[in-house]
Amino acid sequence: MTYGFMPGPGQVETKVSIGKEQRIQGCAIGIVLLDLWYPVVPGNVANASTFDFPVMYKILKRIFGADPTILDLLLGAGKELEEQGVRAIIGACGYFGNFQKEAAARLSVPVYLSSLLQIPIIRRGLKPNQKVGIICASAQSLTPKLLSQNGVDDLSDIVITGAQDLTEFQQILKTAGSFNSSKIEQQLVGLAKKFVSDNPGIGAILLECSDLPPYAWAIQNAVGLPVFDFITLINWVHSAMVRRPFAGFM
Repeated sequence: MTYGFMPGPGQVETKVSIGKEQRIQGCAIGIVLLDLWYPVVPGNVANASTFDFPVMYKILKRIFGADPTILDLLLGAGKELEEQGVRAIIGACGYFGNFQKEAAARLSVPVYLSSLLQIPIIRRGLKPNQKVGIICASAQSLTPKLLSQNGVDDLSDIVITGAQDLTEFQQILKTAGSFNSSKIEQQLVGLAKKFVSDNPGIGAILLECSDLPPYAWAIQNAVGLPVFDFITLINWVHSAMVRRPFAGFM
């Protein structure tokens, strides 16, 4: 992997090359997906139209579980994405963060498996008495071990709620093949409003699950707080991986 850039118009006066196994170029972000069956609407990490730049996907042919063999699948998928020239690897499930440290150590490009990785920088921007509110797919699965893998060891300034009891969101959790997106939005907005009302010290919200970003705008509009998610993470990572020369006037 090299950090080449072709500014255009015209051709650069240098020799260009490609890796031995590489057959595709131009995708800086590689995303590892779960093998799940339900619609992925715009805003979802698995919907390529979410992004203003190309991304490359690799599907793990297995439903996510907590056993360590998932790490081997993640590493295999990551290596395939590396061969195709991606500059960073994202895991499209917040709970992939259980393997953040190991994957980052063993893959060749930077690895950002979970949206939870944003928490340390979010909390630094808040007032001392404020907290980061995490809305996740399943509160039970958001364990201290998972948070620690993603740089969160002090749990005193975070609060957590889960979407697992929302009736329409359960269609996603059950991979039922269909759901009513408008109902999910309504239910998530209701959840977020109650969450902030019950925890008035929340200064920002993080959406853990890759299925939640389609509703980030509605949540922000309802609670009036900064809302971070997988898309803010991916856009940030991409901006560092694909730098372009500035143009302007003085």
